[in-house]
Amino acid sequence: MGHYYHAFVVDPDMADTAMFLDRYQWPAQAAANTIIVVGKSSDTVTFAVCVALATTRVDVNKAVKNALKVRRVSFAPMDHAVSATGMERGSITPFGTPSNWPVLVDPRVVEAGVVVVGGGRRQLKVVVDGRSLAAIPQARVVAGLAVPR
Repeated sequence: MGHYYHAFVVDPDMADTAMFLDRYQWPAQAAANTIIVVGKSSDTVTFAVCVALATTRVDVNKAVKNALKVRRVSFAPMDHAVSATGMERGSITPFGTPSNWPVLVDPRVVEAGVVVVGGGRRQLKVVVDGRSLAAIPQARVVAGLAVPR
């Protein structure tokens, strides 16, 4: 079975999640945020992609740290996330991120059915079945990745 997706154009000034949800009357439980994090241990630096529903927040201090097996995790500097992915701020998508970056997906995203994610450019959104995100080659579903807001 192939994976369904649909891309559509939005006002780039309305790309940030809260504004997008309001302007386009999109339900928050059908919207997924993509966050780039950086994990550090004494000798390693690991960038990773986290995907969680807009109704939740990524548990950086516990779940991400454990999943990446690192000592500490923080949000990646936006300029690095943008330059490393070739995507625009506020529109990073889990599709097409560097292949050596793990993609950590919260189970709620997989179970949500149809979700909207960024499209790499502020004016672009992509609608996919949440299971498609778990099918990205470097993806893995991480229980407890996100917690309700």
